[in-house]
Amino acid sequence: MTTSIPSGKNPAAAGPPSWDPCLVPLEHFPLPGPKRVRVIEILATGTSGGAQEHVFGLMTRLDTTYYDASVVSLSAGSAVRKLQRHGFDVTVVETPDDAEAVRQLAAHLAEVRPDVIHTHMYRADVVGTRAVLALRESGHRAPYVVSTVHSSRVRSHEDRDLLRHLTAEMDQLIAVSKSIERKIADEHRTAAPVRLIYNGVDLQRYDDQGPCSTLRDEYGMESGSRIVGVVARLEPEKGHQTLIEAWPHVLREVPDAYLLIVGEGSRRDFLEQWAAAHKVAHRVVFAGRRDDIPAVTAGLDVAVLPSWREAQGLSILEAMAMSRPVVASDVGGIPEMIEDGVTGLLVEHDNPVALAAAIVRLLKDRAFARTIAKAGHDLVHERFCIELMVKAIEGIYDEGARAVRLAEAAAS
Repeated sequence: MTTSIPSGKNPAAAGPPSWDPCLVPLEHFPLPGPKRVRVIEILATGTSGGAQEHVFGLMTRLDTTYYDASVVSLSAGSAVRKLQRHGFDVTVVETPDDAEAVRQLAAHLAEVRPDVIHTHMYRADVVGTRAVLALRESGHRAPYVVSTVHSSRVRSHEDRDLLRHLTAEMDQLIAVSKSIERKIADEHRTAAPVRLIYNGVDLQRYDDQGPCSTLRDEYGMESGSRIVGVVARLEPEKGHQTLIEAWPHVLREVPDAYLLIVGEGSRRDFLEQWAAAHKVAHRVVFAGRRDDIPAVTAGLDVAVLPSWREAQGLSILEAMAMSRPVVASDVGGIPEMIEDGVTGLLVEHDNPVALAAAIVRLLKDRAFARTIAKAGHDLVHERFCIELMVKAIEGIYDEGARAVRLAEAAAS
């Protein structure tokens, strides 16, 4: 049984002792064979996004006494470079051809002999599960297959049929919200059990983070101006278009406000043109990819996530952890984190007038903004610390490794 105390928590803090689920360690039961469980995390892409942040958080918090973890990414990118900078073993399978990716991944799995593979996003599900099938067909030891469903995307009928077929070859699905649980059910992926495990926030990284002191100077913002920010991929479902449409309404009430858009993606050119068309380009800053997201988020007066669909919304949890007041769309898993008017403000998606009114309310009523920011901060600490997420996933890894090793022992 591990006795380590997760960082970011101080058990000797003043006040009466209380039970904190983030501090309760996972009890690891003995497994047949080697003590450490070999795990391979498989990413669909190596670019930045919520699934990639999930894997980074998982890799940084897995107990290395019990787990030997590495990563395979089906493309290169900024997330791969970030993992490598932190010393993690990352293999890139750089081919657009799924059959060739399956062949290369199967060869890698045969060499590493993991107890568990954990796939993240659609292509990783497809390539990873097919690689395991190829291992079985060639007589190699097959790992336990775990898949986390991160995306709320509605896929084509052909993709859904393929996922439904491959789910029968998976051992465990993880849903990051109740909304995703419903999506899995709607797709009739009933051949594997589903567990709800919310994404967690690394409180050590976000809780005591100071704001970026150079933010205004970097982008030519006036001293003392208000900053509203969104941290999200520049893709259609993230709703940046609606936020830009809302910005003229915000500026009429709070003329010194800036909109800071952080992230990279396919829609940047369109969104820059959209800002110009709405005559707000002078008050909208496209920051691109930033390596100091916690410091940037800490520097916001209001954090926004205007998504049209969303599995959970990790960037909003991170803002809440830093006591930033938040506004978000009432879609997907977001209402599972935000109680409207208590821990944040929820608005109808794709409604620029309602979005603007919520932003203006938080910018003008600072006492109210502080109140909901404090409530959001407390909620993240109680329910969404990364330790809870990691412990739940470690438990699945232990179950999977035990099943694989017992089956191997029985066969031999």
